[in-house]
Amino acid sequence: MTKDQLERARLRAAHVLEAETGFREGHPARALPGEPRPAYDPDRTTLTQRRYAKAAEIEAMPRPETVRCGLQHLSYRTLVRPSGLAGDSLLLACADGRWTRRRSGHRTITKEIREAIFAVKAECGPRARLSQGAKHRLMHQYMRERFPTFPTEKIPSRWTLAAVWKEWFGPGGARPRYGRTAEAAAEAGVSGRVVVHRPGQVLVLDSVKLRETVFGDAITATLTLALDLYTHGLPAFRLTLQSDTSVDIAMLLRDVMLPLPMRDGWGEDMEWPYAGVPAEVIAEFTGHRVAALPFFAPETVTTDHGGPYKNHDLVEAETEIGCRILPARVLRQTDKFAVERQFLTVQTMLFEHLLGFTGGDVADRGADPERDASLTLAQAEHIIATWIVQIWQNRKLGEHAPSWAPGEDHSPNTLFAAAMEQGGFDLDFPEPSFYYKVLRKHHVKIHPRRGVKILGLWYHHPVFDEPRFQQPSARGGKHAGKWVVRSDRRDRRQVFFQDPADHETWHILRWRGLPPEGEIPDFSDKTADALLTRVRANKIRIHSESELLEHLLGILGSVTPVDQWPSQAKRKAGKKQRVAQAHEITRAQAAAADRPAASAIADELAPAEMPAAWAEHARTIDHAVDADRRRRREEALADVKPVAPATLHEALNRRPMFRLPPPDDSEADTPVQEDHT
Repeated sequence: MTKDQLERARLRAAHVLEAETGFREGHPARALPGEPRPAYDPDRTTLTQRRYAKAAEIEAMPRPETVRCGLQHLSYRTLVRPSGLAGDSLLLACADGRWTRRRSGHRTITKEIREAIFAVKAECGPRARLSQGAKHRLMHQYMRERFPTFPTEKIPSRWTLAAVWKEWFGPGGARPRYGRTAEAAAEAGVSGRVVVHRPGQVLVLDSVKLRETVFGDAITATLTLALDLYTHGLPAFRLTLQSDTSVDIAMLLRDVMLPLPMRDGWGEDMEWPYAGVPAEVIAEFTGHRVAALPFFAPETVTTDHGGPYKNHDLVEAETEIGCRILPARVLRQTDKFAVERQFLTVQTMLFEHLLGFTGGDVADRGADPERDASLTLAQAEHIIATWIVQIWQNRKLGEHAPSWAPGEDHSPNTLFAAAMEQGGFDLDFPEPSFYYKVLRKHHVKIHPRRGVKILGLWYHHPVFDEPRFQQPSARGGKHAGKWVVRSDRRDRRQVFFQDPADHETWHILRWRGLPPEGEIPDFSDKTADALLTRVRANKIRIHSESELLEHLLGILGSVTPVDQWPSQAKRKAGKKQRVAQAHEITRAQAAAADRPAASAIADELAPAEMPAAWAEHARTIDHAVDADRRRRREEALADVKPVAPATLHEALNRRPMFRLPPPDDSEADTPVQEDHT
């Protein structure tokens, strides 16, 4: 650097040292006259105060002087960056990069060597990971075949190639698969961040596991969050036992589009607060008071690569909603960083205060978190909903403030209200039949007498007896001649069929094994798979669905022995079996709550506390088993009138007690031989 450039760099370093230590030379032993100044006295001010004072001082200086020293853009954050540097390192950090000369490069990298290096780089792209030695040998091969007259001794060494490779292409720590993904994204022009301008433009979904208690046992629950990337609000969430499924994610997207009803204990401060649309108007449309939580139709959905999110049924449900699917790239934090950060924020603001919290690592948890857990799943869901509406939606965003108002204080609710003022609000609720449209789709044929077969079980409805369903469907293409039936894997007792003549009418097809006089307890796809596996393993020939019902009741009846009563379960039954039973009940309750009209059995099995639900479920199974036995006994004796057995008195009167039986004919015809001896 020249003498003038060196002097300007030292002047900048003096300002930095005064903000750091209070002295321009960096130490009290080398204090200049008048130091320390009152605004930079280390005994009376903090480091942050000195940095803010230095930024204010530079801003108050004349513009030509600050431009001359290159300090016109100095701010508090600029003073933070060189902290910890001293001596020549600080002087170099304060120098302008344009003052120093550019590197001359490597003299051994000629035009031919450069071509060979880029050829090896292109060859390494589709291959597996190669060591630096393998790349060096490939470069030698390329030079020998393409430039046979090039001197071998002038080819750079392996260490020179490693240095050049790092300078040109970076450290190369990414795995080949992810590197190819990044290159493809860069070629497609999607390597940058997505800029959002309105609520609902990008909705990010993700799941995390929680620990709660049901039946007195700590079990694993999954929290699935939907985050609006514009307002950083949480328009919907779901709590499911064990892992979530594609049906749960589809119902979560439906919850984003529906207003949240007010709950017991919520005050007026938690009611719909947005002035653009009065709460009375929304209450008139929905039929209930609406909580202060935004709802909208999502435009783009971003998820990770978990199994439920890649399920083709969920992809079809997202298409039915009308939103675009934008999967996050693997190991790309910028694609889904917001929702990952919110999980940690929710943990620190809420879950850490609940009894039974286990933390993110086994080494960080308490002595006995399962003993401390005291919340049921319903209580945890109510706490999370209350916390989101009352606290999360009204918290200050801080660094997530919008770009058009960097100095203002905003919360998710105020951002949504501002978006309503700018672009309006679409008061559009999904139809009740929307529930059926996001369920799993099956293309089947209608049997004239048995109905339709869905995943091994037969379902029927009287509408199938009409002549229009005796012929194949008019559908063409891949599923030509077949009808579309939708199923909810959480409740396999029934499936749903849309009437082709009236698309607003949905027929509920009941399983043919259900008796007409009552309902069988709910069972999910897991129980149905266990039933069919048991039948196949035992090579049982099933002639009717009623025979299959008998085996189903045998499987469901396994929860009713004394060892598995709710009062005896903690001592006798295994935790794995209790968790599976809780999963079965919870999924059935969620399916009943999602349906437009809940059935009677769903109302019976929806108590406030889970232990009561388990006991009710066991009693329902007992009634179902007794009703099935009674029905089969009545069917067996339908054509034969049962005769009551005779009483003991009548049996004695038919035959005298002391009358000897008549002699046997064979004995009477045999002559008696006398012995005269």
